Amino acid sequence: MCRGCFNPLILHKDCFEGGSDRLFDHVAASPTRRNFMAYSVAAAAAAGSVSAGRAAPAADSGAEVIFKGGKIIPVPGAAPVKALAIGGGKILALGSESAVDALKTKNSQIVDLRGRILMPGFVDPHNHTVLSALIFELLTDVGYTKFPTRGQLLNEVRALAARTPPGQWILCSNFDNLLQGGDLSREELDGISTNHPIFVWYTNGHDACVNSLALKVTNIPDNIGALPGGGHFGRDEKGQLNGLVYEESAMKKVLLPALPKITPQLAVKAVSDYLRSVAAVGNTTVHEPGTLRSDWITPFAKLSSRLACRTSASLMYDDMKGIEPYRDLGLGAKATQLPNSLFSLYGIKIIGDGSNQTETGAQTLPYLDTDNSGSANYDAARLKQMVAEVKAAGLPVLIHCNGDHTIDISLDAMEAAYGGSTSNGINRIEHSTMARPDQIQRMKKLNVQPSFLMNHVRFYGAAYRDQIFGPERAAFTDPAGACVKADLPFTLHTDSPCSPPGSLALVSTAVTRRCDIDSSTIGRDQAVTLDQALRAVTIDAARQIGMGNRIGSLEKGKEADLVILEADPYKTEPAKLGAIKISETWVAGERKYSS
Repeated sequence: MCRGCFNPLILHKDCFEGGSDRLFDHVAASPTRRNFMAYSVAAAAAAGSVSAGRAAPAADSGAEVIFKGGKIIPVPGAAPVKALAIGGGKILALGSESAVDALKTKNSQIVDLRGRILMPGFVDPHNHTVLSALIFELLTDVGYTKFPTRGQLLNEVRALAARTPPGQWILCSNFDNLLQGGDLSREELDGISTNHPIFVWYTNGHDACVNSLALKVTNIPDNIGALPGGGHFGRDEKGQLNGLVYEESAMKKVLLPALPKITPQLAVKAVSDYLRSVAAVGNTTVHEPGTLRSDWITPFAKLSSRLACRTSASLMYDDMKGIEPYRDLGLGAKATQLPNSLFSLYGIKIIGDGSNQTETGAQTLPYLDTDNSGSANYDAARLKQMVAEVKAAGLPVLIHCNGDHTIDISLDAMEAAYGGSTSNGINRIEHSTMARPDQIQRMKKLNVQPSFLMNHVRFYGAAYRDQIFGPERAAFTDPAGACVKADLPFTLHTDSPCSPPGSLALVSTAVTRRCDIDSSTIGRDQAVTLDQALRAVTIDAARQIGMGNRIGSLEKGKEADLVILEADPYKTEPAKLGAIKISETWVAGERKYSS
């Protein structure tokens, strides 16, 4: 939801005690050629097991847990069943109570659903897990969903100042200038405090605002000029610094001195807390596209079995060689979790353009009332070369594309490299915000699938219609309905930290096409059914990360990843689906969250 998913400044090496390569260092060491063979030998066992250190039970050993007394949905669109049995982290049986009760032993735990709904756990196929965790650990969230008005936002920052000792930093994140009253200013923040340096990070990840004391304590001179990579400090009509800070090279000068050093212990706490909050909204799996680094893979995998969610990742194109030591463990279409973990690898991420909110997504037509069409991060020839290298490495590619021009050149590159093959896994267009009807048809032909950030419609639908694209183009944003007509699978994601975790809220918007800002409907004909939207956060999302054979539906032999809801989504008003309370989440047969 920003110029390039989100600026990963907080993952800069200078933010970490001892360097970023030691982020999870106390958990385990990175792989070497010496221990690689041990990893490979263990892979076969991992593929057959379900969770860290747990073997599947023998066929006659009976059920560890039996669920009954409610509505059990094996996969959205399928007829419900009455009971489900799990053991060794896997689903042993589902069907009638009498059939499942045949697996009951004296040691079986019986979970009475008490009329609740049990279904496959939700999969978020684009969630920046480590980045989100650290941002929410180190900065206070002042975003729109918590403080929808300017007054509420400023009151929160004022309250932070009141309870913070003078001289200490006030660090905030997730401010949305489109939804919370326009840009902040130095004067506005000075009005809150002149005794605390204040830093407020925008939700786009590339902009921030600071007060006068922040400029002073970080030694920003009045005559500071442009910095590498587009970094600069904003100025008012008189040429004075106005507190706005743009791009990484400028933000480094004010944020890095303000942040406490990130230790491995802090990182583990942050990730654990964040994934617990994600499990609380029903997610049993999250896929991290590009912000988990290759030198974190082994220690993160070791940590993963202690986390509340199953985790998965794709690496950035520039880090592609880092995936080599894990190749024999299964990637892409044959993705499998790393040994003794709940973590798997998938493919390679490329960031093709920017954001529609900042008018940096690359379009074939200009933004509304401008001559600006945005720009792609790579020209067509370079992108084609990059995708060819991903294909040559035997991996699937995920390309961030908010604008339709970037989708054009990305599909060109995918066609040249892969044809329509999915032998390496499903190739994905991330966000696909402004995909045209002909591009949906072309994706179908090339077996490429889109993943939609449906919170674009939820939060920015009115702005797209009135300020950014105009009514006709806005009506075709995140065109899930067109995918249904083309028989093209699609998924829904949050892109956290750019929008809040919660798959049911995505489902609600996909069904209603409702913009929360003014309660208007954006592109009614792009609405989908509840079954179609739920599949986009369960089985279809699992397939998009190479795990459709293991998770995403409740089937005998699959892993026991499930969620229990306190209300039936099929009997809930569509606009209220996101408010359904999650009662429990189970991952690999273990209860990871209970309300």
